[in-house]
Amino acid sequence: MANADPLAAAVPPKTRKPQPDGMVEKRGAGLWLTHVLMILGILVIFFPIWLAFVASTVTQQDIIRPPMPIWPGDQFFTNYKNALFSGVNVPVATMLFNSLVMAVGIAVGKIVISLLSAFAIVYFRFPARTLFFWLIFLTLMLPVEVRIVPTYEVVAGFGMLNSYSGLIFPLIASATATFLFRQFFMTIPDELAEAARVDGARPMRFFIDIVVPMSRTNIAALFVILFIYGWNQYLWPLLITTDPEMNTIVMGLKQMFPSGDDFAHWPTILATSILAMIPPVIVVVSMQKLFIRGLVDSEK
Repeated sequence: MANADPLAAAVPPKTRKPQPDGMVEKRGAGLWLTHVLMILGILVIFFPIWLAFVASTVTQQDIIRPPMPIWPGDQFFTNYKNALFSGVNVPVATMLFNSLVMAVGIAVGKIVISLLSAFAIVYFRFPARTLFFWLIFLTLMLPVEVRIVPTYEVVAGFGMLNSYSGLIFPLIASATATFLFRQFFMTIPDELAEAARVDGARPMRFFIDIVVPMSRTNIAALFVILFIYGWNQYLWPLLITTDPEMNTIVMGLKQMFPSGDDFAHWPTILATSILAMIPPVIVVVSMQKLFIRGLVDSEK
């Protein structure tokens, strides 16, 4: 063995990296079965959306005369143009804009108020601090539907009916977001606050330069959830808006459905349904990575 490579003995044989306890590596049939089931689940969920899209690209006769086609037709631009700029009571473009303003306003308002309230509860020492936190948390037992009459009286008293402020302000308080931010702030090392205090940073400077950047994944996750919450609101906008120009897209969809012997142009209704799904999908897809990190990770 005189010709053996002297470095061969120094190189350890390649061994398989041991798997941590509880981690099972899927191989073979198990891996394929998992992917097949996942694809089937996606198809089951996506198929009704596909049918709605196909129905929004065909004529009224194609829908009411069975069987309905399963491939898109040639009326795409016509139906979507009618939905966006004609609609039934008000153009869908106006309702989409109203819903967008309401959803963004609610999401941003809830996050800003929750950040400030959680920061005050965690980093400031004042009497009955814990009591105030639990009073905020107990508001979870009082949803909008329970306090809707007094809330309406307050909004009407301030003259905020048929306005964006009336749509947004009564819904921006969030005990859930305050609780989540409080729990995250409690995991931030105290040494950061001490270092900021030694450097002469004021509380709001510490909040803006350190706390908020560290909370960006939590903010992203909450923004996605709160945006969809605001986008899907129906009861509150229905109560405080009497001007059709202030209708939201959810209200508009409900008003499009026929009652009694009314005529319904189904391609326009289904085109409106597809348009109503686009903004939430864009928000979820564009913030997917931050949303997942905000749910499963905390950047300490």
